[in-house]
Amino acid sequence: MPRPTAAQLAYGSATVFFSTLAMLLLSQTETGIGVAVIALAGLGLGLLVAMTVPMPGVTRVVRRHVVRPKSPAAPAPLRAVPAPSGEARVGEHSR
Repeated sequence: MPRPTAAQLAYGSATVFFSTLAMLLLSQTETGIGVAVIALAGLGLGLLVAMTVPMPGVTRVVRRHVVRPKSPAAPAPLRAVPAPSGEARVGEHSR
């Protein structure tokens, strides 16, 4: 298992502190068991946040599907091209 980076430690610690403080203030618990449960919940949240912060050097490849027009099932039929009327032209390179 790779060692956590400084960013992971900072995000995890901040999450533990602020989430525990918020839960204690919102619940207004005064018992030791309530404080212990909230502290464990804060630690769990901090661990979750620290492990989900992207690791440096790990790239995520985003593949995009290119939508291409579908090719026709059968090729178009060949048609004869009429010859030009009048004299046949002779190009200057054909001499």
